Amino acid sequence: MSKIATRVRTKTETKVDRPRLHKVLLFNDDYTPRDFVVQVLKAVFRMNEAQATSVMLTAHKKGVCVVAVLAKDVAETKAARGTEAGAARGYPLRFGTEPEE
Repeated sequence: MSKIATRVRTKTETKVDRPRLHKVLLFNDDYTPRDFVVQVLKAVFRMNEAQATSVMLTAHKKGVCVVAVLAKDVAETKAARGTEAGAARGYPLRFGTEPEE
């Protein structure tokens, strides 16, 4: 009688957590013209006219509005571009980011 050797193979999978998403926030101010805010939202966040107007009005009424939820580096880049667009025209337009819960 011959002995047969068997091997047990274990397969290990590496589970990678998805990167944490960040919210891009638009903060209301009393100086930046509404039309300019809409232009920035369309240019930086690729929104259409209706979406941009809705976001701008929500920020205007509530003081702050979530513009988008993106990967951290993308969120920070877009927030910086929006804020810089306002600063270039002398407006206090401000975008920020925070981690999504």
